Amino acid sequence: MMRTVEVVLVVLLLGAAYVATSSYITLPSPSHVSPLSLNQLAYTTLQELDSRYDLSSAAFQTNNLAVWGNLQIALAASLPPNMDYNLTVYNVNTATNGAPLYSSIFSLSNTANLESSDASSYLEASSNVTYISTPQQISASGVPVTLYILNCSDTNGWWITGYTPSSLAQTVYNFLSPYFKNTIMIQNTNQLNQILNGLPLQGEAVNNSVIINTCGEAVPIPANFGSSGLNSTQGWDSADNSYAKYDYTLGKITQLYNWTWVSIVGWPFYYVTNTGFLNSTQNSWGIYGMNIVATQGLSAFLEGLDNQPYLYTGSTTGQPGVVYLSSQAQSLCNYYGLYPSVYQTSTRALSTSITTQYHLAVTTYMFNTTFDGSAYNPGAVYRHYVTTNINGVNVTNYQGGFFALGMTRIPDIRLTALGILCDYQPTRYSSLYTASGSNRLVVLQLGTVGGG
Repeated sequence: MMRTVEVVLVVLLLGAAYVATSSYITLPSPSHVSPLSLNQLAYTTLQELDSRYDLSSAAFQTNNLAVWGNLQIALAASLPPNMDYNLTVYNVNTATNGAPLYSSIFSLSNTANLESSDASSYLEASSNVTYISTPQQISASGVPVTLYILNCSDTNGWWITGYTPSSLAQTVYNFLSPYFKNTIMIQNTNQLNQILNGLPLQGEAVNNSVIINTCGEAVPIPANFGSSGLNSTQGWDSADNSYAKYDYTLGKITQLYNWTWVSIVGWPFYYVTNTGFLNSTQNSWGIYGMNIVATQGLSAFLEGLDNQPYLYTGSTTGQPGVVYLSSQAQSLCNYYGLYPSVYQTSTRALSTSITTQYHLAVTTYMFNTTFDGSAYNPGAVYRHYVTTNINGVNVTNYQGGFFALGMTRIPDIRLTALGILCDYQPTRYSSLYTASGSNRLVVLQLGTVGGG
């Protein structure tokens, strides 16, 4: 009986303590527990009003009461019922010192006074405003870089299914020519032979050029590098019956003139092509005017690029399958307005071991490095470096480059253009051509009835 009385007394004491304490506690209002972000609500409302350009249109028709009447109805419907608002349109001009000047030209409100309030703004441009973007011209040490595109009429392409070298040449020209002072289409292998000898076609700078081969896995070869041509010793390997020697010479010339040689798809230097002196030769797949060099072509080019002795030896590539654009490439897609698919299929990825074997540094990863037993780069720009000891100090200079896209067959030429732009990263200078008073600043101020 005594224990029951004790329990009852404890309960009574706790209850009394709770009642006494509660009388001193003031709970916050619901608006303070979960406050409304007025500036976020204002900005969201402005976006909603402009979702079909209604706000943009009204901002430049401040004398049209019908337009603003409809907009005010939409504004009121977009806000909670206990909300005060003031919407003001400002004309935007520029002072003599370049500072912006804002002058109020229209306002609507459902209250005479907004005390506890917040606001957001929205800039509208008139339809007669023209924005243009001027690309920076790519240069090296202050000298404009020349872009050569191989559009040789006396060659065939391979692994460019659905396209011709000419169609790819025109497309890549449209993408890249704004970034180069001189963009030159090489129309035949005789013109190619001319620049291989360091002779310009149109007075352009030959050194530091970018050479884009649009023939896919095949490389155009001038007739004088043929087995019976004037420069046969630089093109024909008689001991191995192979034109790998020509790829070796290309590598040496690329290093000599500090070129960036671009292979747009597949296995680089796998064939040579010339529909003239190779007209009776086919690439083992029935395409005449083309001779197979096989894997030795890539090795020979890299040997020449690194100034190594010529050795008739094969190279290997990986087959990683689906690969993904690097974060750098993806981040610059919007900047340059080029949007290839973020994933591609690669079966000709180059081994990362070539960087140490041939003194190459990767300056741009177009795709993430993948692993197919070993590490491979599905697409990357390589710069060949030469290290010289000068007075006990090692000095490194880049001399010659190579851009390889080891994609499968049908080439996405946007990858070629994007890779070049990612590597050089020219600036796009934006300009605004407009008349005075063609911009409007719309400010929406919100407050709650009764301040909260």
